[in-house]
Amino acid sequence: MSDDAPDSLIPYDEIVQEALRAVVGRVLGEIAKGPNELPGDHHFYITFKTEATGVSIPQHLKERFPDEMTIVLQNKFWDLEVSEEGFSVGLSFNQMPSKLDIPYAAITAFVDPAVDFGLQFQATVADMTPEEHDTPENDETEQGAHPAVTDSDDGSNVVTVDFGRKS
Repeated sequence: MSDDAPDSLIPYDEIVQEALRAVVGRVLGEIAKGPNELPGDHHFYITFKTEATGVSIPQHLKERFPDEMTIVLQNKFWDLEVSEEGFSVGLSFNQMPSKLDIPYAAITAFVDPAVDFGLQFQATVADMTPEEHDTPENDETEQGAHPAVTDSDDGSNVVTVDFGRKS
């Protein structure tokens, strides 16, 4: 017998990734139904691939973040619209209002630090591996600090799904 897992003819990893991204859509959809305010101390850090298909952000942000960018949804956001494929939101960067369109497939991390909840995703854009990136650059939130996504070794609720592909 071999310890190697057989190649699956069912794309389980893609199915699970899609289902977990649907969690992000559902959470954002609940917020969009209301007055575009987050309940309690909830706030979201959303990391996404800036060059992924369907991402639309201002050119100056693409130049500053050519691979990956993290945004914060907390106090200063507006016009949150959610669809089955992704979401759009208004944010301010250095006092300049901007509209961002982000498909769920471009998201690589979703974190709600208020409750130690996080999801990390495999990049769905071919040959794009996550790189180190700066902290979120949209205008400061009232809480100020921008925690990074952490591994689940600390007992938090970060979920990492990574089905290794056999070469």
